[in-house]
Amino acid sequence: MQQEISKLIADCLVYFNSHCYTQVRIDKYKSMWKKGILAYMQEKGLTSFSTAVGEEFIHAFVKQGHVTVRERDYIRSVHVLDDLMNLGYIRRRTFVGVKHLLDGEIGCQMQNFIVHLQSLRRSRTTVYDYELYLSRFLTFLGHEQVYTVSGISERHILKFVSTMENNKVYIVSILRVLLRYWYEQHIIGERLYELLDNYKWVKREKIPSYYTASEVMKVEKSVDRNSGVGKRDYAMLLLASRLGLRASDIAHLKFDNIEWEKNQINLTQYKTGNPVSLPLLSDVGNAIIDYLKHGRFRCESNQVFLSARAPYIPVTGSMVSSALMRAIQQSGVSINDRRHGSHSMRHSLACRLLENSVPLHVISEALGHCVTESTRSYLRIDLLSLQKCSLPVPLVPDSFYMQKGGVFYG
Repeated sequence: MQQEISKLIADCLVYFNSHCYTQVRIDKYKSMWKKGILAYMQEKGLTSFSTAVGEEFIHAFVKQGHVTVRERDYIRSVHVLDDLMNLGYIRRRTFVGVKHLLDGEIGCQMQNFIVHLQSLRRSRTTVYDYELYLSRFLTFLGHEQVYTVSGISERHILKFVSTMENNKVYIVSILRVLLRYWYEQHIIGERLYELLDNYKWVKREKIPSYYTASEVMKVEKSVDRNSGVGKRDYAMLLLASRLGLRASDIAHLKFDNIEWEKNQINLTQYKTGNPVSLPLLSDVGNAIIDYLKHGRFRCESNQVFLSARAPYIPVTGSMVSSALMRAIQQSGVSINDRRHGSHSMRHSLACRLLENSVPLHVISEALGHCVTESTRSYLRIDLLSLQKCSLPVPLVPDSFYMQKGGVFYG
């Protein structure tokens, strides 16, 4: 497919304006096209653009070695033209995921297992997770100089599990399914197959990461609200720190969820599917209004928060988490070993409610927990209340230490 270059650029400009690209960004594309692909085509005497012409320009323009930021922008300007011509729309910048290779004899048998999972119509995410952890297991076996399935022993499997710091339960589950498949295919014996059947990994309870009221206030004040991005991030931060909303619920917040007359936010939680009703605090409402008036680009989307770059699309849960993490990191608050994402703000709100003696069932309702048992985990961070439950330690008489002449305590 090919198209006259001036017509293609005109169509691109129409697309940019309809998708709320900033004028600064549009002018930058115009400059790159003029100095880049247009100059190249005029020099070659070409008037029609095609994918091949674009690739020839990129090869001629980009120098050998590391691609500079300037060169990457010019490559992007060509890809924009190619996308609109061949797809009818412009794709967002994407990152190519890491491909986890499963090679060698063991890798081949693992790949057969992956094909089996795909035949069972497992989700793409599930298959990717299996490939990820199996590739790590394969790498581990390589370090152990094991290159055949018959060379895998119980020691290798248990050692691999013990070296994994995170997701041990998930890793054991993946290996258990793999070994079951290999056993059914008569690749391994019964002894290896039964190894993980009764293997139990007790997940240790973790203390939720939280920040004090003064630390949360410092994080909120540190956000620069002079830019549209800052106004957006501040509003999302308050929804997490003042109302305890999850990142997924902040991302999916719609205009329909906000009842301005009643000062309420009513939504269905993305994680649980349960409805929750929260008060629209004045600070939170004012932050949202400030963002809508002075920070949000005009867009037909019904979701409140949009991405910071064109084409402006609704934010995702990961984008919300990244924004809040960035705010905490830049605030100057000491993080130490504490988590510093959106959930830490949720934990901090629960801690403040407990400190103010708010009943557990009220906190559970405010946080949108399905059952009160989920809220009980926050009791471990209410140190003041826990201290009230401590029992006095009785004094030990001197006669206890002087047993047998004090031989045990000398």
